[in-house]
Amino acid sequence: MTDYSEVTELAGSSISAEQLVRLTHRYRWAAQYCVGKDVVEVACGSGSGLGLLGRVSRSLEAGDYSPPILDLARAHYGERVRLVQLDAQSLPYANTSKDVIILFEAIYYVPDAARFVAECRRVLRPGGQVLVATANCDLWDFNPSPMSYRYYGAAELAALFNGAGFNAQLYGYMPVGRVSLRQRVLRPLKRLAVGLGIMPKTLKGKRMLKRLIFGRLVVMPAELEPSHDRPEPPVPLPGDRADASHKVLYCQATLLG
Repeated sequence: MTDYSEVTELAGSSISAEQLVRLTHRYRWAAQYCVGKDVVEVACGSGSGLGLLGRVSRSLEAGDYSPPILDLARAHYGERVRLVQLDAQSLPYANTSKDVIILFEAIYYVPDAARFVAECRRVLRPGGQVLVATANCDLWDFNPSPMSYRYYGAAELAALFNGAGFNAQLYGYMPVGRVSLRQRVLRPLKRLAVGLGIMPKTLKGKRMLKRLIFGRLVVMPAELEPSHDRPEPPVPLPGDRADASHKVLYCQATLLG
């Protein structure tokens, strides 16, 4: 069984302040759709967002493909959240049993994303929603994970869900025009490193690069703190073209019928 521990940021690890902002935003964005709903998070990792989701949902279950990663979530949450080892292509949930399925920063690790979408269609009730967040592969300096299968841009995400009985709305978050001067200066060097195939593959190597690009690192929390502030709304995107203006893509796909 593949262990994604070497490519996944986990609770207690050092991450950039920007990564923490992105992590917090995607769960606060998702929480708005989970109020009073039966929710499952697929590929929950070490579970940093489960506390936020659990506070607003009617029920919450979660799982991850990698047992060592799942053990970290279990150690923190105990009996608060039902956690199971699972494969996104074969979800262990009954037909029409959930209202919301979440997959954050992991669709590129699923060997067959169409099978995941088919499983969502089976598990969701009519009108249920799939919430996806993913790094934007259409940026010119994009750096894929070494263990990924396929990344999906805005148009590809829309096609993936719209062709399977969903209505997909795409959003962009974190405009590239707002990045720091340090990032603007170093982006061409990052692109060169990606093109030459010399980008670090391990988390240790990537942390060294993050310190160079982003500056001081912070500790990834085991559980995100709740907030009563409304998150900055992501920008709606057309679903028929690539987007090169945002670092992060969100997809809200509603099951028709």
